[in-house]
Amino acid sequence: MPSDELLSGSSANLSEQAYQALKRDILAAALRPGARLALDKLSEHYAIGVVPLREALNRLSSEKFVERRSQRGFFVAGMSISSLDELVKTRIWLETKALSETLAVADDAWEDDLVLAFHRLERTQRLEDGDSAELLNPAWEECHKAFHLQLISLCGSSLLLGFCSSMMDQAVRYRNLSMNVDIARRGDAIGEHRALLEAAVARDADRATQLLEAHYRVTLKRLRPVLE
Repeated sequence: MPSDELLSGSSANLSEQAYQALKRDILAAALRPGARLALDKLSEHYAIGVVPLREALNRLSSEKFVERRSQRGFFVAGMSISSLDELVKTRIWLETKALSETLAVADDAWEDDLVLAFHRLERTQRLEDGDSAELLNPAWEECHKAFHLQLISLCGSSLLLGFCSSMMDQAVRYRNLSMNVDIARRGDAIGEHRALLEAAVARDADRATQLLEAHYRVTLKRLRPVLE
């Protein structure tokens, strides 16, 4: 369920907190794809004014998590197999390039941080109670994103990293929406991440990029029946 905690502070802080709360609930599929985001109801639910909420929704709209429809207001962005195909294709294009650039200049400090990120991911359960598909563990999502971002962190482009980070968040929506469908479940896929780690530590750019592409294509293959 969306958070109902009271939010308070300056206008800028309220806008940021509204953004974080709305984004969290969209990613967790607590706010479902296509749902109308009425400002008055959101204001009551989150205990925050309509001005900061509108600012947050405009920001989420620019990031493609929210759609603004003329004369109709704001809606949670829809999800479809075609949009997932596009997302996976674009992630492969950009992240394999970023990974290649990173491995060309990777140093010991980067490697240490990558190993640490993997160990944190490995030790964190994907599901909060270990077996229910309905209780997702936000800590695992954080560790998962941290590992993938560390893989490409030395690509030399803050813009590219920003795009990749946003696409990682978009992918979370699909995982969370489909976690209650057995065909889409794949545990924590830790073996795939370990293979990625080993190739990256070996500075084997060809193998690492092939593994990264295969990792995302497996996700696409498993989620396709859910959306179709």
